[in-house]
Amino acid sequence: MMPVLRFHGNGMAEKRAKSPPLSAAARQRLQMADIARLAGVSTSTVSRALSGSPVVNEETRARIAELARSVNYTINVGAKNLRLQQNRTVAVVVPYEAASGQHVSDPFFLRMLGSIADALTERGFDMLLSRVDAERLDAAALPYDTGRAVGVILIGQWHHHDQLNELAARQVPMVVWGAHMPQQLYCTVGSDNFAGGDAAVEHLIGLGRRRIAFFGDIGLPEVAQRHAGYRQALTRHRLAPDPKLVVPMAFVAARARAAVQDLINRKIEFDAIFACSDVLAMTAISTLRENGRQVPADVAVVGYDDIEMAAYFNPPLTTVRQAIDAGGKTLVDALFSVLAGKRELPQVLPTELIIRSTTAPPRTR
Repeated sequence: MMPVLRFHGNGMAEKRAKSPPLSAAARQRLQMADIARLAGVSTSTVSRALSGSPVVNEETRARIAELARSVNYTINVGAKNLRLQQNRTVAVVVPYEAASGQHVSDPFFLRMLGSIADALTERGFDMLLSRVDAERLDAAALPYDTGRAVGVILIGQWHHHDQLNELAARQVPMVVWGAHMPQQLYCTVGSDNFAGGDAAVEHLIGLGRRRIAFFGDIGLPEVAQRHAGYRQALTRHRLAPDPKLVVPMAFVAARARAAVQDLINRKIEFDAIFACSDVLAMTAISTLRENGRQVPADVAVVGYDDIEMAAYFNPPLTTVRQAIDAGGKTLVDALFSVLAGKRELPQVLPTELIIRSTTAPPRTR
C-alpha cells in the first residue's frame, strides 16, 4: 500500500498505511486534532479560535489560523456567520511591498477604497481595512479564517498569482482587483489594461511622437498588459521598441523622478512618456521642468487612472481613465455572488483615453 502522511505534535510527519477514504467531516476532525497538537492546545480551543471567539486571545487565534492554512484546513465560519447574520464585515486587503514603499495614501488606493466602502454601506456591511506583505498574499485570508470577516476583497495580484490560486482552491471567498490571468481559479475585476496601453501610445504616435518611454513594473500582471498594448501600438506603426525606453519602476513618485533624470543624464532621446499611473506621470512632468524640458512642447506625457488631481494639474494631464468607482461596486457585487455559492467569472471594465493639455503636436524647431 502507498504511504500517506499524518501530522504529529512535534511537527514531523509519520508514514502509515493507507486507510479507506474518510468523509469530509472525519477529515476535518482529524485536521483540527492535528492543529491542536501543533499549537499545544485543546481541540475545543482550536474550534473557538477558528470561530473568532473572544474567549481565545488574539495572538493565539492568529497562530491557530496560520497553522490551519499550513494544513489546508477549510474553514466555513465566514459563510456560517453570513447565513446567521452575525457578521456583517468584509475585509479589504491592500498588499504592502516593502521594497517599493507604496503607501495606502496613494490616490488610486484611496479612491478605490472609497468606492468599495460606499458599495458595502449600501448593503449594510462594514469594511475591515487590512495590509499584508505583498510576498505573502496568502495572509490575506486571515480575517476570514479567524471569523472577523465573511469574505475578502484584495486590491492587486502583485507578483503572486499562484498564492491567490491556492486560496481559491481552499474555497476562501475572495475577489481580486487585477488582470485576468491564464488558469485563474479566483474571480478578478479589472480594467482593459491592454486597450488602455494601446490607446495611450496610439494617441502619442498620432501626434508625431516616436521615442516613447514606458514607466512601470512589467512584472505586475496589470502593468504587463499595459506594456503589451504599448508594444502593439508601436508595432502597428512599424516602430521598433527600444529596450532603453522601457523603465521598470514601482508606483512610487521618487522612482519616476530618478528615471527621468537618468534618461536625461545618459542622453537617451525621448519625446514622450507613457506612465502607468498619474502619480508617476505628474512626477515625471515636474522633473522635466526642473531640467528645462517643456511639456508638451518637448515631451508629451500620458498617465493612467484619471485620479481627481489629474484634471487640476498644471498642465492638466492626459490619462487613461479606469472605471475606479464602478470597479469598487463591481468588486462588492462579485464577492456577494461568490458568498451566495455562485461561480463568478472575471470581469473586464472598459478604459477611456482622456485627452488634456500634456499631449500636443511637437513644436517646430
